[in-house]
Amino acid sequence: MSLKIYSDRLKAIPKAVIFDTDNTLYHYNPPHAAAMTAVEKKACQILGIQSADFQEAFAKARSETKKRLGATASSHSRLLYFQRTIEYLGMRTQLLLTLDLEQTYWRTFLSEVRLFPEVREFVQDLKSAGIKTAIITDLTAQLQFRKIIYFGLDDVFDYVVTSEEAGLDKPAPNAFNIAMEKLNTTTDETWLIGDNVKADIQGAKSFGLTALQKLHLGVDRGTGKLLPDASFSHFTELRAYFKKQGWINPLKHSV
Repeated sequence: MSLKIYSDRLKAIPKAVIFDTDNTLYHYNPPHAAAMTAVEKKACQILGIQSADFQEAFAKARSETKKRLGATASSHSRLLYFQRTIEYLGMRTQLLLTLDLEQTYWRTFLSEVRLFPEVREFVQDLKSAGIKTAIITDLTAQLQFRKIIYFGLDDVFDYVVTSEEAGLDKPAPNAFNIAMEKLNTTTDETWLIGDNVKADIQGAKSFGLTALQKLHLGVDRGTGKLLPDASFSHFTELRAYFKKQGWINPLKHSV
């Protein structure tokens, strides 16, 4: 069992638990890699270019977009990345192709994405215990709503806050403020579960929330000032902890 507790903040049952989405509810890298492979293949076929040319142009386009837009929801836009990639390849803006590549990316991404085991069951555990739930996630609302619906989680979370709604990505306090207003709880009785050391752990700790880090392949572990209050590898560990504490009655729980 890899649940590790580093502070006393997990001794009391939370009144609310906030979740990050990407790379917390599911492993981001595999579906992203598959989606980029599909986009690259299509772009090379249509434009008659080599993979190396596409990859170089895409890297420039992504870097430029993020630099221009800063920590905003639009800075994650695949639509903008692909538009600028085509332009970096020496062409004028190609609207139909840009839209086609973006749809290819997200269609492939969603076909490959898989929730981590027992995510839904854990959220249902929280609901059965009367614990409020929310999502704080970067990127635009439409895409994140689509993901949550695709996962079949739209009926289990009480609230969703995107960085498009908040105006800035985590770790800025904007999204945390909005989530707390919706949840109507205090920081000392609210937990946040996320993977990213800066966006999630730093953001949560700076805001006064109890921070739990989801660890898996490719995740940098929080240390020092960014040590989370707890870390875990599997949602089964959190379910077991809640049941051990007597916070959840398994007889009342139904999936």
